[in-house]
Amino acid sequence: MAKKKKTKKKRSFNKRSLIKEVIKVFRLSPKKTFNYRQISKEIGIKDNSVKQLVLNVLHELHEQDRLILIDKGKYRYKRTTIALEGVVDITTKGHAYVSVEGMEQDVFVRNKYLQNSVSGDRVRLALFSTFKKRKPEGEIIEIIERNKIQFVGIVELSEKAAFVLINNPRIHFDVFLTNKERQKVKNGQQIVVQIVDWGNNTTNPTGKVIEVLGYPGEHAVEIHSILAEYEFPHQFDKVVEYAAKNISTEITKEEIAKRKDFRRVCTFTIDPYDAKDFDDALSVQKLKNGNWEVGVHIADVSHYIQTDDIIDVEAQRRSTSVYLVDRVVPMLPEVLSNNLCSLRPNEEKLCFSAVFELNEKAEIKKNWFGRTVILSNHRFTYEGAQKVIEEEKGKLASELLLLNKLAEQMRLRRMQAGAISFERLETKFYLDEEKNPTKIYFKESKAAHKLIEEFMLLANRQVADFIGNQSLPFVYRVHDEPDPEKLQNFTEFIKKFGYNLQTSNSKKIATSINKILKDINGKEEANMIETLAIRTMAKASYTTENIGHYGLAFLHYSHFTSPIRRYPDIIVHRLLQHYLNKGKAVDKDEIEKLCKHASQQEIKATKAERDSIKYMQAKYMSEKVGMTFEGIISGVTDFGMFVEVTSTGCEGLIKIRDIPDDFYFFDEDNYCLEGTNTAKIYQLGNKVKVKIRKVDISKKEIDLSLILK
Repeated sequence: MAKKKKTKKKRSFNKRSLIKEVIKVFRLSPKKTFNYRQISKEIGIKDNSVKQLVLNVLHELHEQDRLILIDKGKYRYKRTTIALEGVVDITTKGHAYVSVEGMEQDVFVRNKYLQNSVSGDRVRLALFSTFKKRKPEGEIIEIIERNKIQFVGIVELSEKAAFVLINNPRIHFDVFLTNKERQKVKNGQQIVVQIVDWGNNTTNPTGKVIEVLGYPGEHAVEIHSILAEYEFPHQFDKVVEYAAKNISTEITKEEIAKRKDFRRVCTFTIDPYDAKDFDDALSVQKLKNGNWEVGVHIADVSHYIQTDDIIDVEAQRRSTSVYLVDRVVPMLPEVLSNNLCSLRPNEEKLCFSAVFELNEKAEIKKNWFGRTVILSNHRFTYEGAQKVIEEEKGKLASELLLLNKLAEQMRLRRMQAGAISFERLETKFYLDEEKNPTKIYFKESKAAHKLIEEFMLLANRQVADFIGNQSLPFVYRVHDEPDPEKLQNFTEFIKKFGYNLQTSNSKKIATSINKILKDINGKEEANMIETLAIRTMAKASYTTENIGHYGLAFLHYSHFTSPIRRYPDIIVHRLLQHYLNKGKAVDKDEIEKLCKHASQQEIKATKAERDSIKYMQAKYMSEKVGMTFEGIISGVTDFGMFVEVTSTGCEGLIKIRDIPDDFYFFDEDNYCLEGTNTAKIYQLGNKVKVKIRKVDISKKEIDLSLILK
């Protein structure tokens, strides 16, 4: 028996509902004009009597000054709302908050009013006229500046259409591929897609295929996907590689004659065991007056790449090297980063140096900045240098012990001045030949690390002081004071663990944070509290407007010591040499643009590095499904609680609906989950026992089950 065809239910309209539909059409296309026939078509009205009603509604809305009559029978939307500019932040639920300068509260924007915007877009926003009665709410009416046009996603093909399902959970649209583009891909492949038409609230963006990465789950595909997500290329263009290979490696007598010669002074490097880009070295020698001359020698990258040459443009675009779990994606081609500019032992190298005369108390008596030539006598790993310091014997023991003694004194003075000592344990992995994680361990900062850190800080600070005291345009690394609200929240939270934070002034904040960091050392809550303390702090950034560095307690601070992996350091070298040559003040606005880009790239690199750690953690824990672990609650939300597994540092989610003994709700004020019937509370810092329930490696997600005691 043949099935009866379903008849489409005819839509009925009253005047009120019709006005709502008409206004919706105009809102979605605020710059377009419509007549009554076009409006009827947009709504789906075919009945002539209803079309006549549309005509009457248009006339009435014009009389109410809600529509503008452009031409006979043609209308455009007249906004009676307040238009503002701001930056979008999309939530995982698909709605957004727009941060508007000068407004205390962010403006909430529902998904249907987002105009396919993404986090970081600068937009023009219209506030609804009723916003005064509740939290401000509005809609996006224009995208002023796109933050991102490239995305990573999975291809989904059907007979009629092809779409890319974006990996990022904060992107809530799929990207349409034309027939031409679908020929380049296969179903299920992970690709990089670039938006060529953004569509609107009712249509999907259209994209073109930039790169086919492969199939999800393959290690190289996952790593390249992380890089593509943050727009870091995983290789250099051939023209850049060619230019780098053709740089002369010869150090001429004429070049040496222009420089201060340190080739006969005891010099060495200290770096991680797997490092290849040695961009800093230390030299030390005793002076006739009994003081010590310590040289901080930095690879002279700016000698080899010139402003605006092809390598410089690429380095500026990348702005930073990216350190993933299994590889380094360098800012400079490897012929420069690992060879020509790397301060390898027993090779003459060109450097830009900061040289200090220090007394026994590590007080600076003189300093000198300029170009040098060095010859490193030895390459230490951190482990090797640490062994010499601990055992007080071995290669260059007297030099290492002296520098360690000076570094300890400098560090003590820095702490007394109000510097904050964050010493988070780094999550590290042992990898097999296939890049699979076999073990997770935590790397601790010891004396050898702190020795290098102090002398790098010394050079960075003194270079910044030298320029800052002349009030010349320069690149500063700045760090603002903590946000008072975040500080208050942190203070309330740590009270639950018995810790107190003194917040009466900046120095007391720093002193008490240092005490807390010392007190939590070795305790289960240490990693979580230190993470929250770091989140309380403002983010450091690059700028020409110096406000000092709160975390280091420095009036002037810059980045001079890592030009192989940070572009701002190359700018600093160029500016320093320019001013040493008595050059005029440079264009501050031009330097500020470079600073802003470098700060943005640094944030993206940090996120990429974090994602690579999460990926490896998920990969590691995928072999532990069904196993139980001790953990600590590291986050609480309206959809569940995050738990950090104590032994591995891996973080997973217990969904609120999966907590077995009660129905729980999120108490936003007290930042906890509370049982409806039992009044049982789960809050940050609680110790819990969990089972690994499920792992999604591609999404970097670990799902946990709570084991009740």
